[in-house]
Amino acid sequence: MAYIPTIGLEVHCELKTKNKAFSNSKNTYGLTANSEANEIDMGYPGALPTLNKEIFDFGIKCAKALNCKINIDGYFDRKNYFYPDNSKNYQITQQDYPIGYDGYIEIEVNQMKKKIYIEEIHLEEDTAKSFHEKGLTLLDFNRSGIPLIEIVSKPNISNEIEAVLYVEKLREILSYSDISDVKIEEGSMRCDVNVSIRKEEYDKLGHKVEIKNVGSINSIKLAILSEIERQSILFDNNELIVEQTRKYDEKANSTILMRTKETKNDYRYFPEPDIPRVHIDDAWINSIQLLVLPDELREKYRSYGINDIGINALISNKELNGFLNETISLGADPIISSNLLTGDILSYLNKTGVSIYNTYINPSILNRLVNKIKNDEISSKMSKVIIQKILETGKDIDVIVKEEGLIKITNKEELNLLINNIINNNSNFINSNLDNKIKLEKYIMGQVMKETNGNADPIISLELIKEVLIK
Repeated sequence: MAYIPTIGLEVHCELKTKNKAFSNSKNTYGLTANSEANEIDMGYPGALPTLNKEIFDFGIKCAKALNCKINIDGYFDRKNYFYPDNSKNYQITQQDYPIGYDGYIEIEVNQMKKKIYIEEIHLEEDTAKSFHEKGLTLLDFNRSGIPLIEIVSKPNISNEIEAVLYVEKLREILSYSDISDVKIEEGSMRCDVNVSIRKEEYDKLGHKVEIKNVGSINSIKLAILSEIERQSILFDNNELIVEQTRKYDEKANSTILMRTKETKNDYRYFPEPDIPRVHIDDAWINSIQLLVLPDELREKYRSYGINDIGINALISNKELNGFLNETISLGADPIISSNLLTGDILSYLNKTGVSIYNTYINPSILNRLVNKIKNDEISSKMSKVIIQKILETGKDIDVIVKEEGLIKITNKEELNLLINNIINNNSNFINSNLDNKIKLEKYIMGQVMKETNGNADPIISLELIKEVLIK
């Protein structure tokens, strides 16, 4: 029997602040273990937190980006639990007064828009990072105290496809808002998935099972499918589904029990006594401005005439998107610029693993190349050679054109002679296909491009081919 799933997500993202949430240690990644951790981060007795105002700036920005209402009074709470990576035995978080609530983002499923509602977003601190090696657990407190924003969706996600689209949209928004670098592979974005099933739409929601710390977007999809299947088998066998916490095992493609679910009472939440109330007034809220968000960019690019494939490639690569806008600001044609960036240039970047800003090309050079293509000085085939040479050597476009013999042939007499020679040398093929002009045009055009190494002007060549065939 097919069951109806109900899914909610809790997404934790590290904020791009300069310092940690409650100490003056730097917010860093990749440094020597425990080199950026002080007494507050490590939970020394008597060490008192100091509030970093910047985390509220980021929280307000996130609330705006996710269409949330903002709590004008900010309080922190203690979530009490023991675990090796949490040496002070509690986490500073926002339990009853989240910075944002009642928000939403829109996803598009089968060309239909759907709002995924956000219950709340709240600020908290991260724990130390655990490493398990040779029977030992090692702790790196560089991560301890790094500010997080937790984004809790309402359970109105219907399936694994919507869940993936939701997380991808969140990544776009948080990245383009400069709130978080959302690098799942580095742990700066982590996701917990809540799944329940029921038989009919009118049945009450089933018992929620939480899948902790799912490690990639693809694993979110697989974990949901695996958990739905597990719960469905229990339902079919009339077994009870127990509220619990599980983890997803990628190798086994299944969820594994970690512990039965804790309740909020288990954490003994109470107001954080060492951090005072923070009042957020209208002037503060209005001072936090959003950057251009992905949906605005999509509409702008569509107005330029860029196709959806190109748009998605640009949005998914923030650097490429910025490079395009710099190039367009110089007067370059948006469609040609986009095609070059998402075609040969992106292919080169993916192969080499370098940033576009660490290559020899820049917006000014790309603008020159785009203008040469638009003015029919070079063909799109020539541009492939030119782009490769620019990226690898940094040579000037005109130098590359001369060295590679990339002179576009526009002389009609020269092209006409070539076309007639091709027809004479292929008379049998031509005569046997006189009733199929389109086939002949394509064949002769292919021969023209072959004979000229792609340097013949395609528009002029096609006009001349049609004239000759009419005769």
